[in-house]
Amino acid sequence: MRKLAAFVQVSLDGYFADSDGGIDWAYKDPSDAEWNDFVAGNAKGGGQLMFGRITYEFMASYWPTPMAAANNPVVAERMNSLPKMVFSRTLDAAPWQNTTLIRGDLVSEVRRAKQADGPDMAILGSGSIVAQLAQAGAIDEFQIVVNPVVLGKGSALFDGIRDSLALQLTATRAFANGNVFLNYAPG
Repeated sequence: MRKLAAFVQVSLDGYFADSDGGIDWAYKDPSDAEWNDFVAGNAKGGGQLMFGRITYEFMASYWPTPMAAANNPVVAERMNSLPKMVFSRTLDAAPWQNTTLIRGDLVSEVRRAKQADGPDMAILGSGSIVAQLAQAGAIDEFQIVVNPVVLGKGSALFDGIRDSLALQLTATRAFANGNVFLNYAPG
């Protein structure tokens, strides 16, 4: 069975997006070699990417550009070449290279994808999808990067969770830029 990881950056107060839906606060100084190596290493891991509509549109507007290729060529190459799924009831098309548009029931479609042959999968951002799939027990690993910023309000990562989720910490890593990586498995 394929595994599904969720990779999400959050503020210190638990928001994955600010009150305007922005995530600029999550981007660090591009000269931070340790952080850049971590991000590039994660991108080299391969697999299939999953997005909700909002994150998909944001990613698709950046990664295929010459700016992305110049700023972070390793990650840009992987983001563009990896197979991608976008879950949306409103998109008519998903033109970013190697993307499949999924309109069916999120949990059913993800469970079906986990049963199929292929590489492991990762949700990038997409807070509402993470919350829905976490509640359904469909996520095998939570990779959370806590950024040293307090937003005060915004979109909470696990907004809508009805039942508590017991998680087990499996790894941590602190970076010079102040980010802290926390890896959890369902408990």
